[in-house]
Amino acid sequence: MEEKVENCVQAKRKEKGITQEDMAKAVGVSRQTIIAIEKGNYTPSVLLALKLANHFGCPVEDIFKL
Repeated sequence: MEEKVENCVQAKRKEKGITQEDMAKAVGVSRQTIIAIEKGNYTPSVLLALKLANHFGCPVEDIFKL
């Protein structure tokens, strides 16, 4: 059974009015990576998850859930 990690990266990004490109630059990845995370096609590394949470100013658990 494959476990899927749900996230609200897109919702949090839109709340802050940030483009996918700006978000990608802020955390050091490509825009395609942000797209894949938002679609649920890619589960980020712990480091990237922490960078995203730090950028949004919230705990990782507020963004990613099993």
